[in-house]
Amino acid sequence: MSDGNKRDRIGIILTGLYILLLAASLLIIGKIVYIQLFFHPEPKIASALTPRRETRVLEPVRGNIIDSEGRLLAMSYPVYDLHMDCTVRKEEFAKMKGDSARVREQEWLLKARALSDGLAEIFPEKSGEQYYSIIKAGRSGNRKYLPIARKVDRSTLDKVRCLPLFKEGANKGGLIVESHFIRKYPYGQLARRTIGFVRDNSSNVAKTHIGLEGKFDAVLHGTDGRECLRETDYGSVRDFDSTYTKAVNGEDLRTTINIDFQALADKALRYEIDTLYDIEGACLVLMEVHTGAIRAMVNLQRDPSRGNSFEEITNHAIGRKCEPGSVFKTVTLLSVLDDGYVKTLDETIPTNHGWVKGTSLKQDIHIPDWERQYNTSEISVLDGFKISSNYVLSTLAVSNYRNRTRHFIEKIYSFGLGEKFDFDLEGLVTPTIPSVPRNRELDATTLGSVGFGYATEETPLHILTFYNGIANKGKVMKPYLVEDIEKNGVVRDRRGPGILNASMCSRNAADTIVRALVAVTEEGTARRLKNAKCTVAGKTGTSFATFENGQYSDDSGRRKYQGTFVGFFPAEDPQYSIICCVYSKPTRHQYQGGGIPARAVLKVVNHLYDTQPYWQENISGKGTVPAMDVSYTIPEDDGSDAAKIPSLKGMGLKDALYLAENSGFDCRYSGSGHVYKQTPQAGTTAAKGSTITLELR
Repeated sequence: MSDGNKRDRIGIILTGLYILLLAASLLIIGKIVYIQLFFHPEPKIASALTPRRETRVLEPVRGNIIDSEGRLLAMSYPVYDLHMDCTVRKEEFAKMKGDSARVREQEWLLKARALSDGLAEIFPEKSGEQYYSIIKAGRSGNRKYLPIARKVDRSTLDKVRCLPLFKEGANKGGLIVESHFIRKYPYGQLARRTIGFVRDNSSNVAKTHIGLEGKFDAVLHGTDGRECLRETDYGSVRDFDSTYTKAVNGEDLRTTINIDFQALADKALRYEIDTLYDIEGACLVLMEVHTGAIRAMVNLQRDPSRGNSFEEITNHAIGRKCEPGSVFKTVTLLSVLDDGYVKTLDETIPTNHGWVKGTSLKQDIHIPDWERQYNTSEISVLDGFKISSNYVLSTLAVSNYRNRTRHFIEKIYSFGLGEKFDFDLEGLVTPTIPSVPRNRELDATTLGSVGFGYATEETPLHILTFYNGIANKGKVMKPYLVEDIEKNGVVRDRRGPGILNASMCSRNAADTIVRALVAVTEEGTARRLKNAKCTVAGKTGTSFATFENGQYSDDSGRRKYQGTFVGFFPAEDPQYSIICCVYSKPTRHQYQGGGIPARAVLKVVNHLYDTQPYWQENISGKGTVPAMDVSYTIPEDDGSDAAKIPSLKGMGLKDALYLAENSGFDCRYSGSGHVYKQTPQAGTTAAKGSTITLELR
């Protein structure tokens, strides 16, 4: 065959192969397109052949909440749920020949009985026989996930792992351990309402957010992770072909709360109200003057579900607004002082039998008593403030602001008492302040009522913030609870102090008000604080809550009291401001600000005075350190080859070695303590370099 024919034949063959492969390729491609776009397998077959996949959320470890000193107020720690696969090795035993299967199964059951006895010792809510019956029934019923115990700690888990059968490992013993984190509050109910919680309701969609846990939930929670699981013959395993997102643990919250101060305030308040069953609730807040840092926040409320004990379930300090009563008189007095209407506290006004001119306010029990006691028709501003006269403060408000009511209301707002501010807890309510009608003045009776603390509503925190501003010479600091946000001890977001008003009043007006507030505690309605270990400046207040009919008493003449004391200390150099409020049920007893609140504050003030460095005296003068004296002398070296053995008995080891070696001898010793016995005896002569043996006891 010629070369040309060979080439033609090879070309034909290659062309045929090419066409064949092309057709096969087109067929495969077409089949792929058909499978991808048009083919739908039988659902049962698809379910049987395709492993199921699911996505699991990986929970991050929630961040801690710590106090100002770094002590844990809220923490997350691991607990373990224990289950048992009762079917372990059952198939393995069944495949054995002869009696081996029965023997091995009996051996397994004997170990299960010993395991049951061990479980009964660790979890005594069931007996060993009960545990064994449950495990045996679980093996008969092929239960792969029998519950054993929930939320056990690590030490308990270690004990369980040492029990018969379980100590053989998961594949032979069947122990299944699932870990998760739970929230723990080491200080129990202390500051519990302030710390708060995040609670899932009926679904994961609805949550209850309370306190710092709620307000900073996103920071504390961290970021969820995700992993895909696929089902196998041996259970669900991670699907490495799918995306995996690691969980990012939450950050820590450092608060301003000092848990020692919190415990002190809580104890002081409970001591005063625990046995008074007509007290509904109470609160006490301690704040640092110069920064606004809240060092303690106590909120107590009677809980019928717990035997009417006081629990931290309602935040009265930020969520309860009432007519503040006489503690608001300081607002009126500061306003007239700052505006220059009153030049000095010694100015006098006519008593007028307690009738405020131009108003219907004609009932002040203090003024008639004053007129009779001193046989006078005048009273000074300071005396009226000391005895907490409604008439005096109403007269100051009406006589000076009757034609400038809008200015007076604006003054109240400038003091920080008209609006809520950004706070580290949800639920701070907005105060209620009368609005001035357009192109008109406020009604004189309403104006006079505002002057002595009615016709307006304030929260305890708003009142405390105002008094803190007085203590701070007119600078109103924003109260805060969160110092910073940290991650592994490193500060990520420093928060700290903030200012609401840099100058709410003149320094002279603030100093004058301090003088008036000291007079209240020294000579006025808060005299219980006269015996405090440092000078306290403050004001008492008593007001009544209205009933449903709008009246201040019910048909039986009972009233609902709010008694308040608010102030700061020491008056000459304020470090802390404090407020205490008590709220009563309808009662015929009187609960005034000069009673329970003043007594609770007195306990707090005295304890801080005894324990805080600010009040501790510095040691003055110079001291001298006495010269050290030893009970032995080191002999001088005379150049000879022998020396006397020194007396080492009774010495400590260091002194004995020092004296012996400087005398020219070596030492060996045994025991501990002081030299009890030495060989050779003291006073004998021995060659230098020889050894002294010491026995210490």
